[in-house]
Amino acid sequence: MGDILSQSEIDELLIALTLEESLEDSEIKNIRKDVKEYDFARPPKFNKDHLRTLEIIFDNYGRKLATFLTGYLRTNVTLEVVNSEQVTYSEFSSTLLNPIILSIFELEPLNGTVVSELSASVGFAVIDRLLGGEGKPLEKLREFSDIEKTILKRFVEHLLNFLLEPWVNVAKIKPKLDKVETNSQFSQIISPNEMVALVTLKIKIGATEGFLTYCLPHLVLKPVMDRLNTKYWYNKPTKDEKDNYKEYIAENLDEANIKITANVGKTTITLDDFIQLQVNDVIPLDSYLGADIDVMVGNILKFKAKPGVYKQKNAIQITEAIRKDEIL
Repeated sequence: MGDILSQSEIDELLIALTLEESLEDSEIKNIRKDVKEYDFARPPKFNKDHLRTLEIIFDNYGRKLATFLTGYLRTNVTLEVVNSEQVTYSEFSSTLLNPIILSIFELEPLNGTVVSELSASVGFAVIDRLLGGEGKPLEKLREFSDIEKTILKRFVEHLLNFLLEPWVNVAKIKPKLDKVETNSQFSQIISPNEMVALVTLKIKIGATEGFLTYCLPHLVLKPVMDRLNTKYWYNKPTKDEKDNYKEYIAENLDEANIKITANVGKTTITLDDFIQLQVNDVIPLDSYLGADIDVMVGNILKFKAKPGVYKQKNAIQITEAIRKDEIL
């Protein structure tokens, strides 16, 4: 009879089992709270700080570009960053609809291809403005003509040129346009599973609104990912870094090209005399044989010199340097 449990003992066992199961469930829930899901099909390559830094870069880009386009198109233009996210390239390409303005270019010296997409409605408005119209969008979108594609290519080149300055804190890039496509079937330029950062700007030209989206593959940005960090940007430079920066500026200034002009002389003639000029006619100048000539650096008189020949080429020999306070 000792093996037979009373009703109270059975109730106690049931209560103990219920408590044990509830404790196990709560422990499992607590463990799950600490576990983050990981998608092996699309592993994340850009963190929030990377995307935030890209927003800062393209916000600066949008402000500078809007100032230029306002004068270029002679109408009010605004650009603002509305979104940044990371997706697979297949997710980006699947949203592309014809007609499309797809710019394929490189950011030298970074390796790989970058893509930008401009709304077709904005493209037609730009063409209309450049050809003297009011910049109104088409009621029904159509394919672009060859002439319109040529105009769009020049416009896209202007868009890319303004990428240099906003990216200077990350890398000294030089955008090189490969081609402009108006058909989405030519958009498959990288692996569909490649992770990319998408930065979308809303662009408004007059009354026409659309989007300008930059698709930046991780493989392209990988060498400079450590610089896509706001901490990297806002850290105060040390004394050594400041000295190096001064040397860097000095080196670039040393390599800068400047225009030098040697003025042999000048004179004034009437329009009638100019029209009747013929071969072997002689035009007297205001300078004298053997006198020093003016040497201009840009528009500034900097030297006096004698004309001559050096290694069978026309040359000048500096005879005097003119200080700024000596220029009348």
